[in-house]
Amino acid sequence: MRRPLLIFYSLIIYTVLQVIWWGRLLLSAKPDSLGMILGESAVFIFIFLVGAYYMHKAINGERKLHNQQRNFLLSVTHELKSPLASIKLYLETILKRDLEPAQQKSFLKNSLKDIERLDDLVENMLIATKIESKSYTFPKEQFNFSQLVNSVAGRLQLHTCSSQVIKTSVQPFIFLNGDKFALTSVVTNLIENAVKYSPPCAEIKVSLKQKGGQIYFIVADSGIGINDQEKSRIFEKFYRVGSEETRKTKGTGLGLFIVKQVLDKHQAIIKVRNNNPSGTIFEVIFNANAN
Repeated sequence: MRRPLLIFYSLIIYTVLQVIWWGRLLLSAKPDSLGMILGESAVFIFIFLVGAYYMHKAINGERKLHNQQRNFLLSVTHELKSPLASIKLYLETILKRDLEPAQQKSFLKNSLKDIERLDDLVENMLIATKIESKSYTFPKEQFNFSQLVNSVAGRLQLHTCSSQVIKTSVQPFIFLNGDKFALTSVVTNLIENAVKYSPPCAEIKVSLKQKGGQIYFIVADSGIGINDQEKSRIFEKFYRVGSEETRKTKGTGLGLFIVKQVLDKHQAIIKVRNNNPSGTIFEVIFNANAN
């Protein structure tokens, strides 16, 4: 992208210099037309610079999008390669070695975990594509939100640590009217996000409660936290801190984008605040009476 920008800036400088040159020529030919020449030149330069500004903005936007897509492809490649390699290793070991039934069962369970991880990635890409194309209608139904949160937290616990690190505090029989598939993605992405950016076996608190006419879903971690400058950007599509080539945490930059888009469709509010002494708290507030 450097060459197009260099050409663009060179054209701007050349055009401005040409206007000045022709202005001097006209002024030398018609000295009594100074006011008209200066006025016309000023209007032309103003309109040209405004156009150049928006053109520059468009080029920068295109460059940013190009970098985001590149990072996305790198991250998706990594997200796909890691579980596929793991599944392949487990299955090859089962086929090549005479393992005890308990070992085979353990390897198959681990393979299933990796398949679920791939399934989450595919679902994220699918719903993100549908949201972008505005082809997703968010069909709503009444369902047990407490059961959904417990189910997702229990499944993701298996991916984290042998000790119990996801601590749940879920009020039972909280029902919500919404798109169950999309809200499952919201719960999954928020808990996975807490797992990714927390130290190994660190405690993650997941809570769900209903108070008055509002439902509160909260995920708190004790990880690296989010600085104030980034809090306004974390819900942008593909946005992730740093470079995919140097970042150690997994992810595609779609998770929080999906979270925000789905919650907006459900007229829900999401708040991001610091967790003392370290980490981040995501608080989602639903209107329990919303249709």
